[in-house]
Formats: sequence, structure tokens, C-alpha cells
Amino acid sequence: MDGLKELFTAWGIYDEDSISPFALWKFFDTLEHTQMFIDGFLYTLSVSVFALTIAVVFGTIGGVMATSKITVLRAYTRIYVELFQNTPLVIQIFFLYYGLPHLDIHLDLFTIGVLGIGAYHGAYVSEVVRSGILSVPRGQFEASAAQGFTYTQQMRYIIIPQTIKIILPPMSNQMINLIKNTSVLLIVGGVELMSSADSYAADYGNYAPAYIFAAFLYFSVCYPLAYFAKFYEEKLKKAHLAR
Repeated sequence: MDGLKELFTAWGIYDEDSISPFALWKFFDTLEHTQMFIDGFLYTLSVSVFALTIAVVFGTIGGVMATSKITVLRAYTRIYVELFQNTPLVIQIFFLYYGLPHLDIHLDLFTIGVLGIGAYHGAYVSEVVRSGILSVPRGQFEASAAQGFTYTQQMRYIIIPQTIKIILPPMSNQMINLIKNTSVLLIVGGVELMSSADSYAADYGNYAPAYIFAAFLYFSVCYPLAYFAKFYEEKLKKAHLAR
């Protein structure tokens, strides 16, 4: 890196006296503190993986309950979905961080991130699963019922396997949103990627390079997922037209 500095200095494009937010020396300084960003990035991925697990579990159960014939189960799912979808994630994180201690419930920041983000996205996953189940032809339910399958068996062996293929693209989009939404932990002093970028920027004054580098790390994970979702959706469309 020192060799590059000397080369850019010789070319007249490296000036440590420059106060421009996009000065080249600020980007070099940011790269010298890469480990701070990597630590935050790994923390973000850890929260994302566990939060996604909770979202999938809550969402799958909620989606199945939303299509149940039992009114109480449908009502319970509706309340859960409407409550979490129609209140900001920031407020939900605030409640877990500031509200629960007043109820003598103390959670560490990692757990708050996993539970808060997982439950929030679980509501959206629930709607995705519900839509996927309802998109399966009604004849599948009737045929399986005629063969003596219980509702649980219908879901496990016939409906859910077909639903998975249908919901993969929107599920990928939910994964992308979940990863980006880990940045809300910044407001409660988290140590994820956005917090690391903000901390570095505040300490060294290199705001533009810090946030650009953070954006690049988010992009490196989210873009492949977005590409997969688009690719798989196009594949499903072609398969449908070929029938």
C-alpha cells in the first residue's frame, strides 16, 4: 500500500493536505482500518443468519396458521402480521432495548437484534408463505383429502414442497431486506457493520470512504441474492409458459 501511495503522490493525485471528503488519502486510511469493518460485517452476518432462522420459523408457522380452517389460529396470525408490519422496526428495537428492562427482562444486544429483526421479518415471511400456499391449486387439497390425508399431512407431504419453489424469489428479497435492516442496531449502540462505519467516520472524520466501504460490503452480499431471485423467477416463468 505504501508503494501505491508513493506512485499516486508522484502522479500528483495523492495529497494528505486535501480536505475533500473524497480525497484519495482518506480512502487509503479507511483501507488501513479494514479490520474494524470486517468485524462489524461478520457481526452483521451472524445476526442475519440467526434472525433469518427465526423469521423462517415464525413465518412458516404463521403462513400455515393463516390458511387454517380454525378461526382462532387465523386471527392470531393476522394480529401478529398487522402488528409487526404496521409499526417501524426502530420502535420494536427500542422496546426490546429500553422497555424490557423495566419488566426485569435483560437481553444482550445480539439477542435483541436477532429477536427483533427475526420477529419483524417473520411477519413478512408469513405473508409470503400464505400467498404461496394459496397459489397451489385447490384440487391438490381436495385430492389429498380424498386419499385420507389429514391437514397436517397435506401440508407436510404435498402443499409445502410445492410452495417452497413458488416462494423462493420473494424469500430471497426478504433475506436482502433483513440483512440491510440489521443497520437499525446502530441506534442502540450496536457493533454491526453500520455502527463500525459510523464509529470509524466519527473518530477519523473520513465519512465518505467509511460509508462507501460499508455500502460495498452490503452490496457484496445482497447483490448475489437479488440476482438469484431474479434468475429463479425468470426460470419459473419460462417453465410455466412451457406447459
